[in-house]
Amino acid sequence: MVTIEKFMVNPLGENSFVLSDETGQCIFIDPGFYYEEEHEEVKRYISDHQLKPVKIINTHCHFDHIMGVEFARKTYNIPFYAHPEDAFWIERAESQGEMFSIKMSAVQAADQFLNEGDVVKFGNTSMEVIHVPGHSPGHVVFYCKKQDFLMAGDVLFYGSIGRTDLPGGDYNTLISKIKQKLFKLPDNTKVYSGHGPETTLGFEKKSNPFLT
Repeated sequence: MVTIEKFMVNPLGENSFVLSDETGQCIFIDPGFYYEEEHEEVKRYISDHQLKPVKIINTHCHFDHIMGVEFARKTYNIPFYAHPEDAFWIERAESQGEMFSIKMSAVQAADQFLNEGDVVKFGNTSMEVIHVPGHSPGHVVFYCKKQDFLMAGDVLFYGSIGRTDLPGGDYNTLISKIKQKLFKLPDNTKVYSGHGPETTLGFEKKSNPFLT
């Protein structure tokens, strides 16, 4: 059974996640921890629950989703995974922050790449990697069939979709990939987004003004 802990962090209110299961192993998804108190909060959570971090996986690499990558990688000596088509965003981490008047430290390249069809494993848990470009060229989502949830990053939000006006974004691609790849999953699939509250695929099929 996977436990999903959400932390709303950094100046952009990004959702960072720690996923763990009954083995005690855990992973970070989109660690955007920026302030020192955010670092301390997640460290305390991991310590209090006696968890063992084993990897960092990112849905994409816009700066608000990678602010805490080096903190997590160095604190727990674990590898960082991302899609190769978002490597340029990692290289631009500092300049991305400058666009929003936010000081960003450099982020080192991913240790390993994630691609369509890969399976991310930790403890007894497996999640399928699905490539859903449009918000960013290397955006992926993580689907756990056994527990029927989707870690959607900035592809799909409650009642909305990710912005497509940044380099590598494309509105038509995003819409088509959501419909082709995500809407074929079960309607009751719970969606954990990179910003805002949770939703379900069924609700978004019926109610999302961008997708109906």
